Amino acid sequence: MNRRMMSAMWLGLIWAQALWAEPEDISHYGPATAAHRLLVRGTTDIALFGSVLQLFASFHPDLRIDYEQWSSNDLYTRAVNACAGKGEAADLLISSSVDQQVKLVNDGCAQSHTSPSTAALPAAFNWRNEVFGITREPAVIVYNRSLIAADEVPQSRFELIDLLRTQPSRYDGRVATYDIEQSGLGYLFAFADSQQATTFGSVIEAFARSHAVTSCCSADLIDGVANGNYLIAYNILGSYAFARADKDPNIAVVAPADYTLVLSRAALIPKRAVNAGDAGLLIDFLLSAAGRQALSREHLFLEAEEIRGDGLQGSQNGESYLRPIPLSPVLLAGLDQQRRLHFIKIWRAAFSNR
Repeated sequence: MNRRMMSAMWLGLIWAQALWAEPEDISHYGPATAAHRLLVRGTTDIALFGSVLQLFASFHPDLRIDYEQWSSNDLYTRAVNACAGKGEAADLLISSSVDQQVKLVNDGCAQSHTSPSTAALPAAFNWRNEVFGITREPAVIVYNRSLIAADEVPQSRFELIDLLRTQPSRYDGRVATYDIEQSGLGYLFAFADSQQATTFGSVIEAFARSHAVTSCCSADLIDGVANGNYLIAYNILGSYAFARADKDPNIAVVAPADYTLVLSRAALIPKRAVNAGDAGLLIDFLLSAAGRQALSREHLFLEAEEIRGDGLQGSQNGESYLRPIPLSPVLLAGLDQQRRLHFIKIWRAAFSNR
């Protein structure tokens, strides 16, 4: 089957999926009788993002914000359809699956927005003035501090591999990570790992030996660690992990010392947005000092020292251990369908013995 046929089949599947996809949750901010409506679709949990939107709404009493929370893959399929004129377009899309956001821009599904706030962004967080990085969140290891002794906690991928090799029975079926077929974010982190580190093959082998399990969602994975079903969860988005650690003394977080991926959720204004003006205002607010303070309160914007935490070194072999995932065409490599299918095949093989 040639590449054109594969692309056509993939597009057909996307359109079909969007026919039944629905948001996971919907929330509203501002007066119902407001003169203007802003439709925001995103992957960020309302529990975290709601207070940020409420603050923005308080500055704009003539604006009603409708926020729809979606899974990353469903958000993308809905956006692809809307770009093609099939269904209502959002005014603003915000997703943790930044590779999918970059693809939407690359495919002509976004419109430009420029302001002093967007111009001040580093190049890694502003591509073509069409997609913007609004948060800073690490990919972390989450563990149950009541079940794992402090000297046993893996501080790096090397230590995680050794731990699973030397204690196979203790960790059998009790290590978890994202299901990369269900979670666009999970796929992004796993593919980024495969590009970043020579340890990727060893991590996959360690997961296979320990009969690691997968789940679609951050909340499910963290819940599993909190209740003791899992001892460790790997590559968890830090905003959810730190927010849960604030409330649950059993939850603890490690930013891997060999390197820590840092995600910046991507915001874009769709090509067919009805209210692009207010969408731009929201982007600028999220990039402002007030917006970043609001994001920081929900652990959606972490400074380097907050990510590093106690006991981690700020560099590894002379380089910063923080590895931002840039908003750039480099991310499109992981979405190439042949490469994606090959990568998922390798992943499935590692988890086939569950």
